[in-house]
Amino acid sequence: MAKEKKLDLVVVAPTAKPPVCKIIDYGKFKYETIKKAKEAKKRQNIITVKEIRMSPNIDTHDLQVKARRAAEFLTSGDRVKVAIRFRGREMDHTEIGYQVLQRFVELTDGAGVVDKKPNMEGRHMIMFMSPNSEQ
Repeated sequence: MAKEKKLDLVVVAPTAKPPVCKIIDYGKFKYETIKKAKEAKKRQNIITVKEIRMSPNIDTHDLQVKARRAAEFLTSGDRVKVAIRFRGREMDHTEIGYQVLQRFVELTDGAGVVDKKPNMEGRHMIMFMSPNSEQ
């Protein structure tokens, strides 16, 4: 039948029982599948992780600036990794870093939610935030 119509017999779904075949022009079929793949790739939402670094003895205004920047990242749909680096004797007072991260969460209150609570990884205290699901 395909030869009579001067077209190709194309297997559309080889895994189906029984396999599905169509009598169409193979070049056109290949073009359409590539076009669909490109469209799907365009619509795909890529989530990036932005990092904000601080120290435990950060000033209040600097913390507000960092929080404002993180809120911008969260509203644009990115995840935010907030890291506090402890140096020298600061390692003895990790609770200060925890308090700084809690103030940071309060300042970015409406923009996102905490994904992963603050925890120590080596000399860094790390916390992850993601955008609100309602945005």
